[in-house]
Amino acid sequence: MILPKFDYCHEDLVAGLKQVGIDRGDIVFFQVCIDSLGKPKDCSTAEQLCEMLWGALKEVLGPCGTVLVPTYTFSFCRQQVFDIDQSATVSGGWNTFVEFPEYFRRLPNAIRSSDPIFSTAGIGPRAAGILSDLPRVCLGEDCVHDRLWRAGGKICILGVGLYESIFTHHMEAVSRVPWRYDKLFTGYVRENGKLRKEGWIYNVRILAKNGDQDEKSLPAMAAQLGVCKTAPVGRGEILAVSAQQFRDLIVREFARDPWFTAQGPPGDPVEFEELRIAAPRSDVSLPAHASMEQMINNLWRLPRDIISSGYDTALKALATQVPMTIHEYPTGQKCWTWIVPEKWTCYDAYIETLGGKRLFSHADKPLHVLSYSLPFEGEVTREELFKHLYVHSRSPDAVPFIYKHYDRDWGLCCSQNQKSELTEERYRVVIRTAFSYGTVKVGEVIAPGSREECIVLCAHMCHPGQVNDGMTGVVVGVAVMRELLRRRNRRYTYKFLIVPETIGPIAYLSQNEQLIRTLKGGIFLDMLGKDFPHALQLSFCGTTEIDRCFSIALKQYDPDGLTGPFRSLIPDDAVQFNAPGVRVPMLSLSRVLPMSDPDWPYREHHSDLDTPDAVSIKRLEESRALVMEMIDTIEQNSVPVNQFKGEIFCPRYGLDDWYEEHGGSKAFFDIMQMIDGNRSIADIATACNTSFAVAKRGIEELLHHGLVTLR
Repeated sequence: MILPKFDYCHEDLVAGLKQVGIDRGDIVFFQVCIDSLGKPKDCSTAEQLCEMLWGALKEVLGPCGTVLVPTYTFSFCRQQVFDIDQSATVSGGWNTFVEFPEYFRRLPNAIRSSDPIFSTAGIGPRAAGILSDLPRVCLGEDCVHDRLWRAGGKICILGVGLYESIFTHHMEAVSRVPWRYDKLFTGYVRENGKLRKEGWIYNVRILAKNGDQDEKSLPAMAAQLGVCKTAPVGRGEILAVSAQQFRDLIVREFARDPWFTAQGPPGDPVEFEELRIAAPRSDVSLPAHASMEQMINNLWRLPRDIISSGYDTALKALATQVPMTIHEYPTGQKCWTWIVPEKWTCYDAYIETLGGKRLFSHADKPLHVLSYSLPFEGEVTREELFKHLYVHSRSPDAVPFIYKHYDRDWGLCCSQNQKSELTEERYRVVIRTAFSYGTVKVGEVIAPGSREECIVLCAHMCHPGQVNDGMTGVVVGVAVMRELLRRRNRRYTYKFLIVPETIGPIAYLSQNEQLIRTLKGGIFLDMLGKDFPHALQLSFCGTTEIDRCFSIALKQYDPDGLTGPFRSLIPDDAVQFNAPGVRVPMLSLSRVLPMSDPDWPYREHHSDLDTPDAVSIKRLEESRALVMEMIDTIEQNSVPVNQFKGEIFCPRYGLDDWYEEHGGSKAFFDIMQMIDGNRSIADIATACNTSFAVAKRGIEELLHHGLVTLR
């Protein structure tokens, strides 16, 4: 390190600290960027300079004072393990003299926080209370800076401006400024030799132009109002501010203008980001009243990752087929325990030999790149490549669909056959991707009924370059809603949701909690194009009215169909509706092999083999008809209340001939015996081992003679 030319000494530091209001017993968050101060007197090494800085702090604060020093590593941002004892502080605009944080954290009695991005070291009686047991949120509530404020601490900065204080960014985070958002970073923390995986939320700034930092407005106002005190030290200055006063100032200014610390005019962050990333666009249109086959053929190739331009294009096209409202939930939005991730864009991804021969690429098939892969460019060994290269577990000729929406890694995918041909020692990998602020989108189609009670149909559309998984459920749902919208006198309200998997229904439900009470139940539609019998997976409860009605409809329409308990046939987004705190009885309908089959749920699942050739339009039509049968059953289900006592005298009402034509006397008397005002038609049909249609016809005959009423 080459030290600058101007002089200052221990006494100058002590005087400067006292002049800016640092006193004995204070809690001080101390940042130092030494370059602007000049040459320290009597210090020929960085070690001596560190000793001088620490000596001045100890002299001013005394034994009851507490010092906190940023030892930031950004480990999770750099895909590195954070070792609490060993990970070194990195330099940045807030710190160009990393020698002092490194010196400080190694001092006896120093402790260090476990934050893998913004770790802080501390010494003093209040250090443990501020740095221990932190929530896994870098800049939000109850972080180090929040605790500093609550403890009445001060911020002292040597050699740089006030904006470099991370406390400012903490306040931007808790104030929810429109040009920052929460982002999850995952990785491993090593403590006492043991590794543990953690996820930390970092409130990052939007990278578009309007998110650039304004380094002048806030410091100027703080100085003008006397909130910030300064004192000359060497060629530069030392400054200090009470965390309470600084917070009050920022809160007031953000209330006036939430863009106060951002450079550039206010605007729509999504639009700014769209201009920045310039994502490739595909304009896809559908003919009016497109068939299920036309919808599949036009949309299936789109790169429909959970938040992507391809997904948006597909949803926009489907909105021309049925009256649709598109709900948007922005990146960083808290959705119960989840956080909406960023938009992901892939411009290009490929692997080639060092001689320039391209082996496979994203342009060939979108599944050749890991969904939500980090960007990467460089030469890698065959061994390193194979750590990031994924193949299908069962089909040697299939390229798998692999995604890591919430893990930070790069990766490519190929078939097992392609991988076996990679015999050279080194390859060139290029993955050009971008992450940006966006919105997760949920398409909602509503067919209003006479009741507020709502039955939900749901399907996901976020599997790029695949058909049976996702798209078949979407097109069947669209076809069902078209038919429902043509009907009059609907008893229930029907709602069809087109979502990206997992985060879509969670975002919708968490931001519309008031609607949950109106949801009577529903069905998740997926994987309906194969030549297998239908598989109906019951809700978490399994015994609700909607479970009974849909089960009896399946038995009547598809006698070979399989019915199974919750999560016994296929994992899908019915889970989100059945989850604790929601408990909407959501079933799922699919055509899948039993879990015991080695090809479960079907051979082409999560691969590039899941094409239109792997699905049957005839099977989709049958599934549409079955869903309508289920809807008819729940629509017509009611509770017959007996207006008779004892066994009915059938000849008096001419019922003898009727029941002989509809299953015989035993079937009729079985039905009659179950009518007591407590059982619905579906309950009676199930108990009597007959179809819903037969039970309904018998009850309608009794209704005609005034022997029952319906409620």
